Amino acid sequence: MAVVGLVALAAGAAAWYLVGTASGRAVLLARAAQAVAGGPVAEFDGLRVLLCGTGSPLASPGRAQACVAITAGSSLYVVDAGAGSHATMQLSRQPTRHLRAVLVTHLHTDHVTGIPDFNLMSWVDGRPAPLEVYGPAGVERLVGGFNEAFAPDRSYRVAHHGAELLPPELGVMVAVPIEPGILQEGDGLRITAFTVDHAPVAPAFGYRFDYRGRSVVVSGDTVVTEGLEQAATDADLLLQDVLSLPLVRAVEEAALAADRPRVAKIFADIPSYHAHASELGALAERAGVRMLAVYHFVPPPRNAVMEMVYRSELPDGTILTRDGMAFELPADGTDIRVVEP
Repeated sequence: MAVVGLVALAAGAAAWYLVGTASGRAVLLARAAQAVAGGPVAEFDGLRVLLCGTGSPLASPGRAQACVAITAGSSLYVVDAGAGSHATMQLSRQPTRHLRAVLVTHLHTDHVTGIPDFNLMSWVDGRPAPLEVYGPAGVERLVGGFNEAFAPDRSYRVAHHGAELLPPELGVMVAVPIEPGILQEGDGLRITAFTVDHAPVAPAFGYRFDYRGRSVVVSGDTVVTEGLEQAATDADLLLQDVLSLPLVRAVEEAALAADRPRVAKIFADIPSYHAHASELGALAERAGVRMLAVYHFVPPPRNAVMEMVYRSELPDGTILTRDGMAFELPADGTDIRVVEP
């Protein structure tokens, strides 16, 4: 312990010395600027996909709850916004002033509780219009509740920083109830909502993005259905929620052995409304998907053994995503670049 203390003291002394020198201050200021500044304007000639949350309601170190950020040109969209996902966006230094909308797949808490954080982040970053939140029936109630719950926070921030910096009307979100079909089309981008099966949650949606010859499908939470297969047909990238039945059954048995029947009951129910890993190879092949990547792991893999179980059930080449991982799909091409966090 004494050695550790001496090392820490030496490091602190070195840092203090650097602060007192011109070169040291320059280094520290550069690092500080990187920490607080967003990255360059989110301009990419194609589609760029950032995994902001690859987890599920089951807590896992290093995984926020479900969130996929998709950039088309300079426009940014977020599909779902689970708890902690805004932090991944911040750590990835993605500018959120270009955020156009949050697209909600369904109203489970692990897909929506981070929405107010994205609203605040993008408001502070200079988003020029109110944030729209697209989603199934009930999205009006969700957004209205968030707006009401965070009204005091908005008023404090405007009072502190001024209405010129933070126009109050831009801090209030707008709900947009949707039906299956094309949601937006223009500037080369088409966003389509399609129905998925997450019963008893209904309606629930997945989303397809088509931009300059490239396509990305985000499944949301669903079992494998014909509608999902049709929506994913010839997609460059399918981001699919995934459940490992062997792992879920192992947790169920462990819960029973530990005399935790409530937990066991929940894990007995979970497989009925998520896509099983063992089904996804056939789905991707039938749909002609170029790359399959899985997220929203049930349960999240927390060690190499759990990852091996997932890989044993999934086809070769499947990407097991992690928070901060990105996919780049250049326009009018076929390449898919996987960028590690």
